[in-house]
Amino acid sequence: MKPYLVSLAVGLLVGVIYALFNVRSPAPPVIALVGLLGILVGEQLPPLAKKLFGSAPAQVSWLHHQVKPHMFGELPKCAEQASLKEQRHG
Repeated sequence: MKPYLVSLAVGLLVGVIYALFNVRSPAPPVIALVGLLGILVGEQLPPLAKKLFGSAPAQVSWLHHQVKPHMFGELPKCAEQASLKEQRHG
């Protein structure tokens, strides 16, 4: 979670600097970002429909294992957890 907060803080700082220099941001407009979100959601609809209307019952865990990582990416692990995992496997 910390990298996301740092990224947001740095983005806000850059936005303030751009505003102070009256420079227009090269970032895409909000409508383009909403379109990208629509693409991510739309990619998940056909597999979800297949699961819901298929002969096998839909599994809720599929949402957590397939949709969540694709939509939001893998969240960063705590450094403490990563070192414990390395100790167990290494």
